[in-house]
Amino acid sequence: MRFLARQFARQTARLLHNPWGFAWQTLKAFRANQGLLLAGAVAYYALLSIVPLLILSVIALSHWIDQARLLQTVGRYLEWLVPGQSAAVVAELARFLAHRDVMGWVLLISMLFFSSLAFSVLESAMQGIFHHRRKLKKRHFLISALIPYLYILSLSVGLLLVTLVAGSFQALGQREVEFLGYSWSLHGVSGVMLYVLGFAGEVFVLASVYMVMPGGRPSLPLALIGALAAALLWELSRHVLVWYFGTLSQIGTVYGSLTTAIAVLLSLEIGATLLLIGAQVIAEFERLGEP
Repeated sequence: MRFLARQFARQTARLLHNPWGFAWQTLKAFRANQGLLLAGAVAYYALLSIVPLLILSVIALSHWIDQARLLQTVGRYLEWLVPGQSAAVVAELARFLAHRDVMGWVLLISMLFFSSLAFSVLESAMQGIFHHRRKLKKRHFLISALIPYLYILSLSVGLLLVTLVAGSFQALGQREVEFLGYSWSLHGVSGVMLYVLGFAGEVFVLASVYMVMPGGRPSLPLALIGALAAALLWELSRHVLVWYFGTLSQIGTVYGSLTTAIAVLLSLEIGATLLLIGAQVIAEFERLGEP
């Protein structure tokens, strides 16, 4: 433990000695690893996986929580992932759930398969970026096969917890506080708490990706730093996307009925690029300790 702390301190000192050189080296390595091509693959398979994953999660959790409440929570936090397009995705999700009785075993197995595609491709992309870790220890193929389904289970449990907590925050927002003859609504406080909950969940998911997906020896401090940086960059990017789609974009005129799919794919492409850049930063920081 003490050795790891000293190594982390040496790596940090090297980074602070030449931060611009480190940034340039990170971009060069990202380009050498074909980062944009990897991000495109992750975004494409995420587009295939997002609806089946949400359908499976909502169907499973609707045995304990009202379906309308689940869809409201899904819509709120989908806005973080696909800015400006969450309503269309939730509408398609609700349309399928209205005919959920047609689901058989073949459809269930195929949906499980498509739900896992994004995680499998993301793991391959991460292993390409963290190729230096493969010198230490190679992950067993059975573990790689199980990781996507463990993530699906974890995200479903996370959706359950977020729905319960968000319901408590919404109930809090309907209350008022009276003091010295004045009353203040807690609606604003409730909105801030929901935003903090979403951002914290975003950082937690990103940190788990940086910890689990690359394989090799994980580093919790580096995973948290990379997750926080990627989350802040995505926050900036998604606000720019909302402004672009709302003011300048002519995407509906160009693509017509394909508008939602193209807009969602663009958002996923930008998000995947930032995710992999965060991973590249962590990989380059780890290489600072190498001779």
